[in-house]
Amino acid sequence: MDNNTKLYNVLCYFCPLWLVGLLAAPNEPEVRFHVNQGIVLSIAWVAVIIINIIPILGQIISLIGGIFVCVLAIMGIVNASKGVQKELPLIGKIKILK
Repeated sequence: MDNNTKLYNVLCYFCPLWLVGLLAAPNEPEVRFHVNQGIVLSIAWVAVIIINIIPILGQIISLIGGIFVCVLAIMGIVNASKGVQKELPLIGKIKILK
């Protein structure tokens, strides 16, 4: 695995930056794996933001969800930097890209 591939894999876990990997290496299976994980993580972030609109209870849930999504992003970054294709807990089995 070259340095560009590793960079694309890590960038996938910073919300909109998964587009870089998708556009730069669309046929690379390892990059596609991390792009998929990044897309699912981005959807989770959007869900947390939408839940935050609900007064009090939604804000508490949003805070907990935000921390959870942040931890998932860190786990993904660590896995990508090591060159490991490990699914994220709870949301990693969701497949957007085939």
